[in-house]
Amino acid sequence: MSQQQYNQWRAMLAITKGGLKAMLRSPSAVLFSIAFPLIFILVFGFIGGNGGAPVYKLVLKPGSDTANQVYALLKSIPNVRFVQPAGEAELESDLVKGRITGVIAIQKASPTDTSSAPFQISFRSTSASGDKLATFLPFLENVVGKIDDVKYPDRPTYANINAPQITEVRKYRTIDFILPGQLGFSLLSAGVFGVAFLFFNLRQTLVLKRFYATPIKRTYIVLGEGLARVIFQLMTAVVIIGIGHFAFKFTLINGWLTFFEIIILSFLALLVFMGFGFIISSVAKNESSIPPFANLITLPQFLLAGTFFSIDVFPSWLQPICRILPLTYFNDAMRKIAFEGAHLTDTLFEIGVIALWGIIVYAVAVRVFKWE
Repeated sequence: MSQQQYNQWRAMLAITKGGLKAMLRSPSAVLFSIAFPLIFILVFGFIGGNGGAPVYKLVLKPGSDTANQVYALLKSIPNVRFVQPAGEAELESDLVKGRITGVIAIQKASPTDTSSAPFQISFRSTSASGDKLATFLPFLENVVGKIDDVKYPDRPTYANINAPQITEVRKYRTIDFILPGQLGFSLLSAGVFGVAFLFFNLRQTLVLKRFYATPIKRTYIVLGEGLARVIFQLMTAVVIIGIGHFAFKFTLINGWLTFFEIIILSFLALLVFMGFGFIISSVAKNESSIPPFANLITLPQFLLAGTFFSIDVFPSWLQPICRILPLTYFNDAMRKIAFEGAHLTDTLFEIGVIALWGIIVYAVAVRVFKWE
């Protein structure tokens, strides 16, 4: 058959089919792509919370008294952070989306108040912050109690805490935080480890060299193997999201539209993560050197990119490093789309950072990639 008659696309699809069959028959591929993320979802879901010490983001209501012990003590606690939204609309939006724990008001008691407490504390929030409210309200009582014990032992209480005002909105569940991180975990693991081992073994077993004996072009070889990896990982993404939604009530706020947008986002992120795998497969001298190189890329992202717990729990000097990692932006965009109702067009900044990483990674991969 002549070179002109050879169908490159058909050959590429044959490679894709063969690669996909090999992955589906590989217990390790299924284990790392589906089983491990689901195990983590179960473990962290049953433990509850987002992991680590909770970080309470509070808004101080305008007109509140700031020359009091409660406010001073709250500001001195590392896991309490006072934030200031740009306006009332942004404040209400942040409350509904669970981005802030609530609004606190600390005011001097009225002169006509017969109670012995000089200050009154009011607090309002929404059920979207339900995971934080369960611990914040007892925490606030402990803060006031500490002031009573240390500074004013002879006074019944320094401040009265009024009954909190909690508005019912959609509830933010633990699964809404955990599942995006575990999906990112699966995509990053497969993109880096899977591609690195795949192309290293294709060279070592001379499969690539045998491909050269056929008319298929090198580009189509890479596309065929890469497409098999993409299809397999998107299938695992569908399984993870489906189990999360139907078994654990993972929020897909806009239904099927949210689902399809998550799949598109996963596809873009996977392409970038695969670029790391191409680089590692080329720089590794032997198969045993692949895991150290791969862990150098994946482990910091697993720990620092909001995979298991919010990056807000990290010290301020470490958070800029967290904000460099591509997995951070996948996790952020995923949570915004799934729970907050954002669309892909609302996450262009996160997608742009992921794309920038893709440009850098593939620029390096093209220079270092080896065929033999």
